[in-house]
Amino acid sequence: MRTVEIDGLPVGDGHPTRVMSVLNMSSNSGYKPSVYLDPAEAADAIEENLVPAGADIIDVGLQSANPKYESKPVEMEKDRLEEVAPLVDELDADVPLSLETRYAEVAEAAIGHGFDLINDVCGFADPDMKGVVEDHDMPVVKMASPPDLARPGALKTIDDIFEALQRDGFTDKTIIDPAFGGWYDGKEFEDNWEMFRRLREFRAFDRPMLTATNREDFLGDLADQPETENQLAVSLAAATMEVERGAHIIRTHDTQETHDVVKVADALGDERTTRPETDAGPTVSELTDVTLREVARHQALGETVAGGTDDGATLTFLLGDLTDDARASIRAVAEVTDVVVVEKDSGSLYVGGSAAALKVVTDSLAEDGHRDLAGELRASLSRRV
Repeated sequence: MRTVEIDGLPVGDGHPTRVMSVLNMSSNSGYKPSVYLDPAEAADAIEENLVPAGADIIDVGLQSANPKYESKPVEMEKDRLEEVAPLVDELDADVPLSLETRYAEVAEAAIGHGFDLINDVCGFADPDMKGVVEDHDMPVVKMASPPDLARPGALKTIDDIFEALQRDGFTDKTIIDPAFGGWYDGKEFEDNWEMFRRLREFRAFDRPMLTATNREDFLGDLADQPETENQLAVSLAAATMEVERGAHIIRTHDTQETHDVVKVADALGDERTTRPETDAGPTVSELTDVTLREVARHQALGETVAGGTDDGATLTFLLGDLTDDARASIRAVAEVTDVVVVEKDSGSLYVGGSAAALKVVTDSLAEDGHRDLAGELRASLSRRV
């Protein structure tokens, strides 16, 4: 799993789940408690409310991405950015600032003003966006969308979403967003429910993942709570499951409550990695409740370099920060065992197989001198065998 740093804040496996607080600086936002139109007032809200409540990242919006509002042109966003940019200088709190936009011109201007992350709600639909963030070595959130600047998130099936995220590729600092919500009339509550159930499949991208389900109607519908102001409880229930299913950033209007939920989910959920974030060395992240569809996703998005069959993947792990020798040792032993090994473009290895076969891999790693990695894998196996 890649780690992406946002102004020094690491995001990914082995790090705490991060809370992204929404700060809308547009009057057409659908959730008024998150709206601050004046930069000085916005800075005060960040310092006095959001950061003390547990915000790790502040996501600034210049216009609503909600499809019920007509999308604003790039000139409007550029003008609005110039009006709100003093927020960067007004702010004393040490917290990364994200800018939500779909336009490369706005992203480049925001980078010049000192923003730390670009949240692209159209997923590189602007053909210049990828180049802008790459040229500035800027982390970016890529939200699944069709190649249309006027239709962010207008995708229906999970296969459509995977295809959209793969379109035009990624930068080294890309965070993915599967685009939950009612982005267009053809996307039903059932489509969101199905995507939520299969959220773990997005780990196949081997990149940090952001989820944004806070106060979404598809959650409220499950509890017969159609009004946005009554959807806090369903949002928090969903956030717990998002953390468990692989989300690394939870975007929210309810900072304190989401922060508390995330802390509990991190503390009591399955550990994603055996090694603390401050320690260097190889890491082993267990992927729990893996379905055959998930195995197929990993194989489709990586290169199967060794090993056996889908039905052998009864236990699955993601091995990171490996040396070339360690990767070679794993490939070699996988060739003679019923273990699936898929190499990700980050250099991580997705490894799946029976407990007995993975024990053979562990013993072989130890014999080849990779004792740290063998110890990490053995520690993970000991919790499951």
